[in-house]
Amino acid sequence: MSGIGYIALVGVAAIVVGFLVGFVTSRRFAASRIAESRLLAEKLIAEAQREAESRRRETDLESRDVVFRAKMNFEEECRDRRDEMERRSKDLKEKEDNMKRRLDLLERKEATVVERLQALDAKQKMLDGHLEESKRLMAEQNSRLERIAGMKTEEAKRMLLRNLEDEARSDAARSAREIRSAAERDAEKEAQKIIALAIQRFAAEQSVETTVAVVDLPSDDMKGRIIGREGRNIRAFEMATGVDVIIDDTPEAVIISAFDPVRREIARLSMSRLVEDGRIHPGRIEDVVKRTSEEIEEKIWKIGEQTCLDLDVHGIEEELVRLVGRMRYRTSYGQNCLKHSIEVAWVAGIMAAELNLDQELARRAGLLHDVGKVADHEVDGSHTEIGARIAKRCGECEEVVNAIHAHHEDVEATSLYTPIVAAADAVSGARPGARRESLESYVKRLAKLEEIADAFEGVEKSYAIQAGREIRIMVSPRKVDDDRAATLAYDVSRKLEKEVDYPGQIKVVVIRETRVIEIAR
Repeated sequence: MSGIGYIALVGVAAIVVGFLVGFVTSRRFAASRIAESRLLAEKLIAEAQREAESRRRETDLESRDVVFRAKMNFEEECRDRRDEMERRSKDLKEKEDNMKRRLDLLERKEATVVERLQALDAKQKMLDGHLEESKRLMAEQNSRLERIAGMKTEEAKRMLLRNLEDEARSDAARSAREIRSAAERDAEKEAQKIIALAIQRFAAEQSVETTVAVVDLPSDDMKGRIIGREGRNIRAFEMATGVDVIIDDTPEAVIISAFDPVRREIARLSMSRLVEDGRIHPGRIEDVVKRTSEEIEEKIWKIGEQTCLDLDVHGIEEELVRLVGRMRYRTSYGQNCLKHSIEVAWVAGIMAAELNLDQELARRAGLLHDVGKVADHEVDGSHTEIGARIAKRCGECEEVVNAIHAHHEDVEATSLYTPIVAAADAVSGARPGARRESLESYVKRLAKLEEIADAFEGVEKSYAIQAGREIRIMVSPRKVDDDRAATLAYDVSRKLEKEVDYPGQIKVVVIRETRVIEIAR
């Protein structure tokens, strides 16, 4: 073999070896890449599985949360609906009870009407019997007169007719009197029921006003500054306010006395501001009193306006609103006029509701019934006349004007609102603690009540109780029977009406008791 052939052979061998080496190397590199790809794929698959599991868990939690919220909302809605159903069931139960009570009341009234109709039928039959008897007597008289006196038939008829008319008129008057008495008793019971219901539904605080106000001082040295040199400060204060300032041994206090509550309130506030400021001299006093008076006037307007809003009374003129506000600083027998008028307005409104009348109109009349008491003192006339004139001038309706003018029965009532306001006024003024009454007059009134009751025959002892609004009479059972007890209660009540002045009404209770005692040995 030549050298070229050897070289060619070596070259071919080298190519073959290179090819083999390249082939083996490429196979190893491909296997390595496949292994890496497999590992990467497995890693990606694991991450995808983990992410899918995480998302599945999140989705599961979100779905559970949604289900829980839906369940809570459903339970809350069910609870609200259950509460609503219970409330409606309760309302229906109350309405059903009210309907039952009204039906019972209607049945009782129907039974009362039936009894009255039966009584009227009985009385009618009795009257028919009387008429038949009268006819029989008239026939007998006719025959006797014609037989004995030889009178003409026409003359006898006229005489008998006159007798019959007299008897019939007497029977009719007696029946009318009995029917009227029964109607009056029923009306009185119904009125008492309405008033009692109005009192039960309205509860008001007791208030008795005084005529003095106390101003606290930081020290007793302030009293000398209030008096001033030669008393000039205290004189200037009394002239500016129209009150009396009492400086005595009371420690760290001065007393302001005045019957006018407005002036007393202005003086109290002015004195408090002067003491707080410390500058007390005539000029300063006049300035403070002037500003305080303006503030009180503004307060009076706000009080009147708020009172009208609270009572749901609208459209009242400004003059009447101010008069309503001024009632806050006026008293009558120690009772605050504004509180009294508010009580009268509410009670009158409740009574009007029971009688199916206009409640707002009744409250309006009750609120304004005493505005005449706070009008200018220079105006002539009683407070009812003054109040009626002011209300008429301010455009109030005829019902309100008449209620103001006639609530003390000075003039004739022209509407049902007038007696309602009068009754509410009596209820407010007569309740315990409403008005101040001296101990001496109180004791005298109670003694007078017992003295009147003791004067009747058969009375053993009488007791005036409940501040003179009830009197209980103990009678002897041997001298007074049940019928006489009823008559005695009526006679005592009528005598009390004639001889005693009292607010409201007095209940007369006659107690008759019989005891039988035996001893078992």
